[in-house]
Amino acid sequence: MFTYVALLRGINVGGHHKVSMAELSKEMINLGFANVVTILNSGNIIFDAPVDQEELVEVTISEHLEKVLGFSVPVLIRKKEEFLDLLQNNPFRNAEITEDTRLYVSFLKEVANIGLELPWTSPDGSFLISEVRGRAVYTVLNLALNKTAKAMEVLEHLFGKDITTRNWNTIERIAVKITSQ
Repeated sequence: MFTYVALLRGINVGGHHKVSMAELSKEMINLGFANVVTILNSGNIIFDAPVDQEELVEVTISEHLEKVLGFSVPVLIRKKEEFLDLLQNNPFRNAEITEDTRLYVSFLKEVANIGLELPWTSPDGSFLISEVRGRAVYTVLNLALNKTAKAMEVLEHLFGKDITTRNWNTIERIAVKITSQ
């Protein structure tokens, strides 16, 4: 068995596409996955699968959820090792953190090839793309400078819509759950 993390995009955001974690767990079990654990209410699922093919698992989950829920649910899959590597190689370990700082990891479908000089900072200084590593983009948001920064719009413009973002605290929670299984 292979342990994966499924990251669902666009569920339970702003009251749209509401899906309970109990329902997601049930559907994952219906697909034949084992040791299913959901984290938070934003579509983070740890599970075991008998195949070592991320893309096949992504498509299987996405197509099944669309049939069952009646709307498209983009899914990005990562192996547990990739999540544990995120934690071990914390890209934010040298970031200056205040109560207004938010740290994010955006997961991409494919490895990014952009011509952006990093680190890149928005004109108002509120949004920083600190690093792009493989299929992940590491960003810092400073709410003291701009509480309504258009960070997701910038990321989608640069990397496309096959992207989903998680707060660093969520990444840490997922990694803890993985290691405790």
